[in-house]
Amino acid sequence: MNYQEFQRHVSKAGLKIHELAELLKMNRSSISNYAKKGEVPAHLAVIAALLGEMKEKEIDFQQVISRIEFAAKSPRGAGHNKFGGNKQQSLELENKIQKNK
Repeated sequence: MNYQEFQRHVSKAGLKIHELAELLKMNRSSISNYAKKGEVPAHLAVIAALLGEMKEKEIDFQQVISRIEFAAKSPRGAGHNKFGGNKQQSLELENKIQKNK
């Protein structure tokens, strides 16, 4: 699904992107970054379409989702909350070469 269609479904559900992110316990940037790509992953497309349809049928999806226990998605990437990311560890071979000098 392209990002514009995704936004249409999110709006149909009566939500803004940041509200959808909060509802799904995701980082707002993780969702809005798909605008640059132009496409959204299938799972977000399905969720947005279902929420839009539920709203149209006057089903309180927020109540339904609030009953589901799930953890927030953990941040990805080595640079998360660290300037410059994590330093890579030396390879064993490199350590052995250094010891033999």
